[in-house]
Amino acid sequence: MSEGVEWAIHTCLNLGWTESGEAVSAARLAAYFDLPAAYLNKQLQALVRAEILTSSSGPRGGFRLARDPDAITLLDIVTAIEGSQNAFQCQQLMKRGPGGRKDVDYSLECLVSQAMRHADLEWRRALAGRTIGGIKADVEDRDPDAPAITRRRLAEL
Repeated sequence: MSEGVEWAIHTCLNLGWTESGEAVSAARLAAYFDLPAAYLNKQLQALVRAEILTSSSGPRGGFRLARDPDAITLLDIVTAIEGSQNAFQCQQLMKRGPGGRKDVDYSLECLVSQAMRHADLEWRRALAGRTIGGIKADVEDRDPDAPAITRRRLAEL
């Protein structure tokens, strides 16, 4: 998984702490993480296309969450940044091995492929079960000052 996924998750988390209706520019979000704005903007645009964020232009423009943090799953973000393809792609190596048959779809029959598909499904279920809102609540339990610190730092940039 690319670093863009991690930056996208942190960005959504931080936008969850902004004042209602406040937009934050890509430049400010990038400065928060000390990242190149052009690179982070690529991730932000992917989140806009996935309807996780909205964007507005102009002097007070920027990005904000498009929906409630409890309605944004980690799977939503991973899919927006990385796409929906499976992590494992069966190359049907069994066709080339001893006893391999050209008429068999080993991506369906191979026990290795089945195990990897099962693991991918479990990983996706786990990501779908965690939301930005849930992480936000966990962070606030651990560090009640995190929202105010985030808002102040974004305002200073």
